[in-house]
Amino acid sequence: MMSNKIFKTNTGLTLIEILIGIIVSSIMMAAIYTTYSIVNNTYSQVLEKAKVSRSSRDIIELLIRDARMAGYKYYLGNNEKGFPKKSNLTFLIGTDSILESHDPIIIEKDKLGHDPENPDDYTPEEKNNLIPGQVDACCDKIHFVYDDFNQNDLVQPYKRYRVTYFAKTEFDGDSQNATNLRYAIYKSKSSWQQPLNERGGEWNFDCPECYRGELIRDYVEDIEFIALDKDGRVLTPVPNLNSDASRENLYKISSIDIRIAFRSEKPFFRFNRSNENPRELSGFSRQIKNYTDRNLRDNVVVTVHTRNVVGDNLY
Repeated sequence: MMSNKIFKTNTGLTLIEILIGIIVSSIMMAAIYTTYSIVNNTYSQVLEKAKVSRSSRDIIELLIRDARMAGYKYYLGNNEKGFPKKSNLTFLIGTDSILESHDPIIIEKDKLGHDPENPDDYTPEEKNNLIPGQVDACCDKIHFVYDDFNQNDLVQPYKRYRVTYFAKTEFDGDSQNATNLRYAIYKSKSSWQQPLNERGGEWNFDCPECYRGELIRDYVEDIEFIALDKDGRVLTPVPNLNSDASRENLYKISSIDIRIAFRSEKPFFRFNRSNENPRELSGFSRQIKNYTDRNLRDNVVVTVHTRNVVGDNLY
């Protein structure tokens, strides 16, 4: 009698109550997951944007420093070691070849790659990786030349360096099945070799501080340089070695507008855009480019004033 009475007083959940509990728990879990997904996506977006911002500052600082140094010549004056008062290095300007030129700033428009032995063209490997119409999309190349001094070098105390910023194609996969095609910015630094007792020299990469093709930043969409004169007008033609008119503008550069377009390494937006409503990216002189993928693209623009370039005479 006692055991039967205890059994009858025990209660439990019915099947309907269990199902209701499962449904409520599922709704709560879905809400928690949705909240987590939104927070996680927002956090990832903040990280990607911070990464783009941080890397853009680093590259811009490098370009600003080299642009301000362009054309600098070291003057020592009287000294106890018997070094010449000013640089003894040969200064070649107005040449037809970048391999010989000492001009402070040279801009090459829409030029990918930088082969030290043939700087006016692509390397065979780069040609194989180009796709039709790609040359018009990216990117400008720029060369800076400036002097320095090292009192501990008794053979060649006066130094001269040429720094080149250029872009190359990068992609995931092999050249036949390329995916995630993009650009990356590289930097090279060469030195003018001319001992004190010699009258001529040559550019090469044989110095402790020299390097060629050092990766500066991957995931770049474009890089553009616009040279301006002292009145803020765009120098046309572009200051380079292509013609007499372009060479005349080499020593009229008072400032440079720099635009670097970065793209995120990972998808940034939640959805792709349609071809009828794409995301846009514009530049100084580039046509507006349209994108439908989920990557973030952002322009960083800065104006750098040169200090040592503008002069009254070219030759």
